[in-house]
Amino acid sequence: MKTNACRLLDALQIRYETREYPVDPEDLSGETVARKINMPTEQVFKTLLCRVDQRDIVFAVLSVADELDFKKLAVAAGGRCAELVPIKEVQPLTGYIRGGVTVFASKKPYPVFADESIQLFDAISVSAGTRGMQILLRPVDYLRAAEAKLVDLTRTAAPDAKGGGR
Repeated sequence: MKTNACRLLDALQIRYETREYPVDPEDLSGETVARKINMPTEQVFKTLLCRVDQRDIVFAVLSVADELDFKKLAVAAGGRCAELVPIKEVQPLTGYIRGGVTVFASKKPYPVFADESIQLFDAISVSAGTRGMQILLRPVDYLRAAEAKLVDLTRTAAPDAKGGGR
């Protein structure tokens, strides 16, 4: 099956592979997707739709193994604060449903901020624009196709209370 995301990559002459997997609507977690497509969680990237300063819509792309630091995203986007867009607004804004969101062929070309860790791998996996299908491609190709800006988006672990973080 070709999704709009696949068609966009085809038009850009970017090589990719798709992997399909059975979907459990009760468990759309990235960890589950990684297990089903047989990839480490660090190489499977989630696409989060966020609102900066209660007005600007942006995509944040980071490993499913990591947690988004909203302050870092806001600063990268030139704002003061960021938050997830409510689930009910995701499909009207992107054309995609939860578990199938991708930056490729979204309804509008929102700015894309990708975590720097994306560069650490030979291949990454992102949603193909539908639940049950992932696209595997080289990070450099993803960044080019998404027109993404590389930034540090991950939350740093809190210092150890006993050791004072040293």
